[in-house]
Amino acid sequence: MEKDWKLNLRYGKLTTPFKHYTLLAQGLVGELVEGFECRPGTAIIAMKIWALDANQAADVFQSIGGQIGYRVTHDIEVYETDPVKPPEDNPYGYDIQFTPF
Repeated sequence: MEKDWKLNLRYGKLTTPFKHYTLLAQGLVGELVEGFECRPGTAIIAMKIWALDANQAADVFQSIGGQIGYRVTHDIEVYETDPVKPPEDNPYGYDIQFTPF
């Protein structure tokens, strides 16, 4: 996608049915798949997501979590935020971060 995607999105030259969210939750980190690092145990998990609405964003959050090796154990906090990556044709998550405690 071109480098001016944020401007194109802002001014309507690029359209998407999706909104951008950042989600946070406390969870349990198990054995993570290759490409992710965090010690096993409790952690705050954060992820940026493009989705149709907050409910779909929470579903994507939990689905990706299950695929990479963590499980949400507390309420999910959902915030509408400015995107870092452009939207795609389907909902997706990126920029997954773990803060163990």
